[in-house]
Amino acid sequence: MEQLYQYAWLIPVLPLFGAVLVGVGLISFNKDTNRLRKPVAMFIVSLIGTAMVLSLGIFVSQFQGHAPYTHMIEWAAAGDFKLTMGYTVDHLTSLMLVVVTTVALLVMIYTDGYMAHDKSYVRFYAYLSLFSSSMLGLVLSPNLIQVYVFWELVGMCSYLLIGFWFDRKGAADACQKAFVTNRVGDFGLLLGILGLFWATHSFEFDVMGSRLEGLVESGAITGGLAALFAILVFLGPVAKSAQFPLHVWLPDAMEGPTPISALIHAATMVAAGVFLIARMFPVFENIPTAMNVIAWTGAATAFIGATTAMTQNDIKKGLAYSTMSQLGYMVMAMGVGGYSAGLFHLMTHAYFKAMLFLGSGSVIHGMEDVVGHNPAYAQDMRLMGGLRKFMPITAITFLIGTLAICGVPPFAGFWSKDEILHLAYESNPGLWFVGFITAGITAFYMFRMYISTFEGEFRGTDNAAMQLIEGEQLRLMGVAVGPGAMSSKELEAKSEHDASHGDHGHHASEPHESPFAMTFPLMALAVPSMLIGLVGTPFHNYFEEFIHAPGEVFQLEPVNMGEFLLMGGSSVGVGLIGITLAVMMYGQKKIDPANIADKFPTLYNWSKNKWYFDEFYDKFFVQGSRNVARQVLEVDSKVVDGVVNLTGLVTLLTGEGLKYLENGRAQFYALIVFGAVLGLVIFSGIS
Repeated sequence: MEQLYQYAWLIPVLPLFGAVLVGVGLISFNKDTNRLRKPVAMFIVSLIGTAMVLSLGIFVSQFQGHAPYTHMIEWAAAGDFKLTMGYTVDHLTSLMLVVVTTVALLVMIYTDGYMAHDKSYVRFYAYLSLFSSSMLGLVLSPNLIQVYVFWELVGMCSYLLIGFWFDRKGAADACQKAFVTNRVGDFGLLLGILGLFWATHSFEFDVMGSRLEGLVESGAITGGLAALFAILVFLGPVAKSAQFPLHVWLPDAMEGPTPISALIHAATMVAAGVFLIARMFPVFENIPTAMNVIAWTGAATAFIGATTAMTQNDIKKGLAYSTMSQLGYMVMAMGVGGYSAGLFHLMTHAYFKAMLFLGSGSVIHGMEDVVGHNPAYAQDMRLMGGLRKFMPITAITFLIGTLAICGVPPFAGFWSKDEILHLAYESNPGLWFVGFITAGITAFYMFRMYISTFEGEFRGTDNAAMQLIEGEQLRLMGVAVGPGAMSSKELEAKSEHDASHGDHGHHASEPHESPFAMTFPLMALAVPSMLIGLVGTPFHNYFEEFIHAPGEVFQLEPVNMGEFLLMGGSSVGVGLIGITLAVMMYGQKKIDPANIADKFPTLYNWSKNKWYFDEFYDKFFVQGSRNVARQVLEVDSKVVDGVVNLTGLVTLLTGEGLKYLENGRAQFYALIVFGAVLGLVIFSGIS
């Protein structure tokens, strides 16, 4: 078994090898490599499959009690400074390796069906493999500096994959937005790393924690400075895990292909922020200010994401805001000291949210045959409805994921979310209340999404709905056509382009179920979405027994049934209220959503316009930076260029004047020297 740990480095290297080999083929023999679509896919899938087998072996070994294993090499040295690199395998690493490799494998299988007709099919697999390698390298990193290296590689892969269809303006803008927003958080992370190294002279997680605590206790550094370092490090997860206020990139990232949404923006990359908080827990847990900032940031993010998802009509953007909200739960759990609870929700969420995103991709794939490849139509739930009879496998698995995220027992989300709410209540009832309300809103918008997509009558050929959507597109381009998508007034919106888009890309009269390559991952992910939560029940929490905070000893505590029924029952109750409202509005049509939107236009528009974060950032940062750039340009052109031009002019004029004194006659030069000497003598005599 020890030999298995010695080869753990192969887990990230295998997909890296596949990405490099395919990448070199695309650069050197582009046409030939692109013809090898199926062989390339099988090659990449087999490599990640091998990595998954190794990961499962390591996980089983760790579960059976094998001691953590670390292998280090000296990477750089200068005097007393030494920088080591390597890999570490412990309980947290083994869990994350299994989550990343299993989800990545299923997403890659799904990709074969979803991207079957894409001309860049091979390039997409190369990017997927490179991302998987980067994420696995991050998980295995033994110190903070190596985490930062792979952190940036993961960000680079995200940029490439969000902008995969770079010929679309939306995708090109989205990848740039993600890149810039993450640079803000990563700059804070870098400053925090440098500050912690300055204070502790170490990049090792446990060493930094113990030394920082000792420095604060001895008065060598102040508690405020330690909190500043911790919060700066936390800025990295704020950006990567789409936490308020750096969350704005995640919904736009849905411009990338749907497999990316499932792999990166649901299960792995966005969870890297939560993973880093867990790794840095020895530092954070001893700094109350940092823990409070983490907890309230997570609570605010959960609430903002949920309230925004309520009015989204794009199925992928609705799931994106849902992801943001669920990540908020994980971060809040970490902030209240719920190390195991946050990671438990990370694991359960990875499986059911990946399934939901892949389910949305299956829906889009089926809808494209009806409404064409325009995302404005293929992803809009107002053109869906009744898809359950056309796509039964997709509908059933999507319903399972919906029940899981709504916290309906015994599905996975109930056990992990309930534990977070319980810990939040014990820590701060205010945090619990935010999480409690968010749970009800989550149940509402998720069943709104399910009912609008799979129940009722199919609306894919509804001209009124198409006009409504096209009106929204025109309004985004500056044409005033109505107050909002859910408002009845917008049904009156007309477009000058109706004639040119009359068929809206129709190819069939009804959608169809996706191929087996796409439905198999859905069915596979449905199993953990239903059952994996059972490993973390309060009756015997096997998950917490395996994954607990560093330095803590797990103790099985007896369950207080009254407390469990009260907390669990209240969270289920508020979820049922949300489900009931969604059914009455979108299923039974007993409540008209348009009337509510018309009665509360401010609240509706606040949610519909995503709390106006994009508008605020555009005005104060984008436009503000442009105004500053214009002022700098004015200074550059008038002051800096003016000084340079003046210097040149003076040189020109003095040169022109002096050339008349340079005539090559020695007598004239002697006369000048004599005149200069005479002038000096006279001047000295006068003075």
